[in-house]
Amino acid sequence: MLIIFRSLNVYLRRCPAKLLSAQVFAMSSVSSSEKPVTSYTSRPAEGSWRLNYVTGSLFSCPKDEALAHCISEDCRMGAGIAVMFKKTFRGVEELKEQKKLMGQCAVLERDTRFVYYLITKKKASQKPTYESLRQSLEDMRSHCVKNTVTRISMPRIGCGLDRLRWDKVSEILEEVFSHTDISITVYSLPEKAETTVMKENMRR
Repeated sequence: MLIIFRSLNVYLRRCPAKLLSAQVFAMSSVSSSEKPVTSYTSRPAEGSWRLNYVTGSLFSCPKDEALAHCISEDCRMGAGIAVMFKKTFRGVEELKEQKKLMGQCAVLERDTRFVYYLITKKKASQKPTYESLRQSLEDMRSHCVKNTVTRISMPRIGCGLDRLRWDKVSEILEEVFSHTDISITVYSLPEKAETTVMKENMRR
């Protein structure tokens, strides 16, 4: 064995670099062809998700699309578009019975759709964080995937009375849903109408 090692050492010192590289490449090619090849993907393939924008009333969306908006853990829904959700779908006690916490998502089933209540803060008087919004969206995504929900309509969540920035919220939406087949349509009222509605629904 010692003699073989010394002979190989001498050969390596004398062998031209190009020839040696070619031989090493040939050896590696042979050995790799004899082994099963496993490919790895650095990230999942992109889904067919989309983020659409519509100017108009959220409640004019198709009746078979899920709806989503943000509420507090105490389910007050006393201001902003949450007031319209409470009037339209009721179910406050049903939501409270689910005992969902901040960072989770409560759900009502109404006719042919689910209505999602993203719980982004503990009390109505508080403000949400981007992290609590992300967590509640992830919880909603899990329910959507489990129940084959592929279309959700929502307002610019967190960006009305809660004062989050839409550029950051839209980034979170993309990060949470980009590998799904869920399309999200964001409804916005014309600026003047939106201001009027928000004032009418302000907490008194």
